[in-house]
Amino acid sequence: MANLPSNVHVSQHPCLLSKLSQLRSQNTPPRDVKGLIHDISLILGCEAFAKGLSSTPGPTDVTPLGFEFQTHQLLPNTVSLVPILRSGLGMVEAIQTLLPNSVPVHHLGLYREPATLHPVEYYNNLPNHLAGGSGTAGAGGSGASELAVILDPVIATGGTCAAAIQTLREWGAKRIIVLAVLGAASGVQAAAAEWPEGVEIWLAGVDEELTDRGMLKPGLGDVGDRLFLTIGK
Repeated sequence: MANLPSNVHVSQHPCLLSKLSQLRSQNTPPRDVKGLIHDISLILGCEAFAKGLSSTPGPTDVTPLGFEFQTHQLLPNTVSLVPILRSGLGMVEAIQTLLPNSVPVHHLGLYREPATLHPVEYYNNLPNHLAGGSGTAGAGGSGASELAVILDPVIATGGTCAAAIQTLREWGAKRIIVLAVLGAASGVQAAAAEWPEGVEIWLAGVDEELTDRGMLKPGLGDVGDRLFLTIGK
């Protein structure tokens, strides 16, 4: 495996690695693809949040037997999930399940232009986001979350992930965690370099090669097509 930056973390969890092998297979049916994406996201989220989140003592509460206990509250105070349409939707439920409280889900729509493989944004529902801003969109309490969690199963060339990072930084996010099932080494390096001091990338696995069409080799295929039964559309 190529040398990866210090802000990139590749899981070695044995259950996750086994599930990733199942996900790679062309014989895995769509219903199982959805379940595997969920399970991998849950394991990956546990590992990422163990490092990227913390807690602080909160008010006391009382158990059903009348005993007082100390509660704990999650830090940072504001967290949002940012799935990249459309395949990132397959990761949302797992991360919502993992977090102790409900958090906003903001969607970003990005696609790769077929000829250049460059990312093109077609949808953005970040609150108070100034498209094409100069990095001040999140200033002055405009509603930007302290931590934004990007959800995207595959990092290929890294262009889409880097564009999402740039958008969230302009919005005003203080930190970003990227959760991805699989990445190409070169694409992961490119995404990690977009904002090294503010971004941590967590993956289940890394492939070394990309095809001339920008697909990972051996990869997972098109995760969106596999999730939503649009193969051959």
